[in-house]
Amino acid sequence: MRHEETSVRHATGNGFTLIELLVVIAIVALLAGFLLPALAGARQSARAAVCLVRLQQLGVAVSAYTDDFDRHLPQKFGPVGDGRESVIGTLFGGARGRLPFFGIDTIGAAQRPLNPYVADNLPPDDDGPFYDMPAFRSPVDRGSEHTGVPIPGLDRTDSMYEFVGTSYTLNGHAPDEQPGVDAVPTLVPDGGGRMPFVLDTSKTFVIGTHPIYNYDDGADRGQRWLTPRRVEAGLVYLDGHARQGVPVPEGAVHTTPDYTFLPTPNWPRRR
Repeated sequence: MRHEETSVRHATGNGFTLIELLVVIAIVALLAGFLLPALAGARQSARAAVCLVRLQQLGVAVSAYTDDFDRHLPQKFGPVGDGRESVIGTLFGGARGRLPFFGIDTIGAAQRPLNPYVADNLPPDDDGPFYDMPAFRSPVDRGSEHTGVPIPGLDRTDSMYEFVGTSYTLNGHAPDEQPGVDAVPTLVPDGGGRMPFVLDTSKTFVIGTHPIYNYDDGADRGQRWLTPRRVEAGLVYLDGHARQGVPVPEGAVHTTPDYTFLPTPNWPRRR
């Protein structure tokens, strides 16, 4: 009997009391609270790094394209109503989107001009199933809170890649305050054509993530992809280097210390 009592006391002494167990749980919860934000930040940094690599790849593809096509950036005409067509900057590359305007939901991987420079195999036409173009999908793509399309279901999106077929956009015009009007064409002339002379290829970007146009048309699109506190873009410049997390100031700003939309400093006055 005394042996059994000793065994019970020994087992109880080596076990956890309820208070000790609660303390351990509290410590684990506290550590998790410290670690989870750090892990989330690490994941976001990794996604931003992948986005930057894809921008660099697109920059190489654009350079090869302009060499082959006499300084023409990849351009594709799409319908703009009344039987007319115009160069639609979004159609430079990528996949078929879901926006039912400007040919975005009909002109897909087979017809977008930069695609042969980033993919070995493409579909013969765009009549078949959706054909994915991963090179044009950014891991940090969070869509747009306000797309500028006043139609329920199209007024916002969680993914610009799914909306227009690409997370990236060509530097075809500078931001302005006029909805629906591209008042200052930049690297793609109005009506299409050869890229103009560029004074500083290390500062003029050629492709960026969509937040670079967050304040175009006098609006705030809510495209805060890298951080909820401010608008930042990823850019690849005409000289081939790329940057991530470039601040985008509010308003129709054409030039900052980090980038310019313009081929030359006096470009708006020349238009």
